[in-house]
Amino acid sequence: MEKEAVIEIDGSRVVGNAEGGVHSFKGLPYAAPPVGALRWREPQPRSLPDTYEATEFRSDCMQIPFESIVATPIETMPSEDCLYLNVWRPQPAQEKKAYPVVVWIHGGGFVNGGSSQSIYDGTAMAQGGVVFVTFNYRLGRFGFFTHPALTAAAEGRLGNYGLMDQIAALSWIKDNIAAFGGDPKNVTIVGESAGGVSVLNLMVSPAARGLFHRAVVMSGGGRIIQGFGGRHISEERNGVASAEQIGVTFARAVGINGEGKAALKALRELPAEIVLGSLNLRTLFAQDPLAPQFSGGPFIDGAIITGEVEDLVGGESAFSGPLMIGTTGADMGFELAPTKALLFATFGQHNNAAEAAYDPGGGTDLQTLRDRIGADRMMHEPARYVARQHSASGASAYLYRFHYVAESVRDEWGGARHASEIPYFLATVRARYGGETTQLDLSIERVTNAYVLNFARSGNPNGAGQAQWPSFKVTMQEVLLRFTDQGEAIAGADPWADRLDVVEAARRGREVQ
Repeated sequence: MEKEAVIEIDGSRVVGNAEGGVHSFKGLPYAAPPVGALRWREPQPRSLPDTYEATEFRSDCMQIPFESIVATPIETMPSEDCLYLNVWRPQPAQEKKAYPVVVWIHGGGFVNGGSSQSIYDGTAMAQGGVVFVTFNYRLGRFGFFTHPALTAAAEGRLGNYGLMDQIAALSWIKDNIAAFGGDPKNVTIVGESAGGVSVLNLMVSPAARGLFHRAVVMSGGGRIIQGFGGRHISEERNGVASAEQIGVTFARAVGINGEGKAALKALRELPAEIVLGSLNLRTLFAQDPLAPQFSGGPFIDGAIITGEVEDLVGGESAFSGPLMIGTTGADMGFELAPTKALLFATFGQHNNAAEAAYDPGGGTDLQTLRDRIGADRMMHEPARYVARQHSASGASAYLYRFHYVAESVRDEWGGARHASEIPYFLATVRARYGGETTQLDLSIERVTNAYVLNFARSGNPNGAGQAQWPSFKVTMQEVLLRFTDQGEAIAGADPWADRLDVVEAARRGREVQ
């Protein structure tokens, strides 16, 4: 049985693994290590040696690992030298054919995550007939940082190095994926949470134009939410500190002052552990809101990100290919109002309508209301908004909500939590739930994964033997596909439309004021 897979890239012999009808190539460098003088520089090219062993994952990017109840941990030792990608492909048949390409962009709040997580294994996707790619991108202050000394150095594009990494990976894929049997003219990018935010930003970034042809956004928001978005590279606006101000705050905290070459040299000589600090998903929201030391992720830089997704999506220069977008039933959101009255007061003049939509009988407890309103504001209504804007431009959009909860955790979870749909989309349910995986879990995995594979092939998720998923049409009834707790896929009107309508109305009211 074949145990070794070999391809050639630019004269280099690349050796991977062959198992289960799938070839995998792990730890392929798509850019030079961003260390030393390349820390806080846009990714630089890197060539391969004559022979390259691509049989194991390389380091995920610098982070303090965070254990999640919905995902699997990274399996490598984090490092600054982390710009690697991984490819799974169907074992080549005698007849030559180009396979659709699916590129996964991991989440983790822009401070955690990596491509080595077993929940992102590409074996099942390749067995489904696509070339599957995962990659790392710089996180935390390594990936999203700027400082007046960097601006003065004028070394190239500034700030959003993590997104620059994503664009570099997509450029590498465009140039090299044909060697793996992939079709560079049929690339679907898929991202969840921070990965979904990334996909949305790539959809409106001029620097990413032409690098992908379909997009899937899983719990990626799409609106400016207080504390998320609205940040610019050098200007403070509406009380939101600029990325440069945050960089100066961090530099001073570690004893570095000034804005010239000496300051930049000192910043680049900081040990990686000092740059990393205490940042991860547990501490991300604990930083001082008046003097933050991390931008929180992407910000408007004028080159990679030219404006807010909310303003640009569906516009003339935005991505106009097929889009799949959605959320989980118990998705994430942040509402901290101490009483029901104060919570509904956040809807302004629409407070009575909000109370009627969320608590008509008055018996819903405060925490449940916080969770629902927070998720509606942060995830559910923004997903509908993006689907509306994209569809209104004449492009195809497919909106979903994932409610299924694995049978082994139903007594613990109050619904499908943020990120819990990932193993169903990628057909890695056993990697997540192991021996507790049930036949119903596997059944909904097959249903969900089939929609994803069909979408990657043609831009339409529908196929023979599946419940039909109509495209989202603003001018007609807006159809949502719900993956239910019973393991069914049901298309129809959104049962939460009244809730989302009042969220939207209140938002419009705040914008008018």
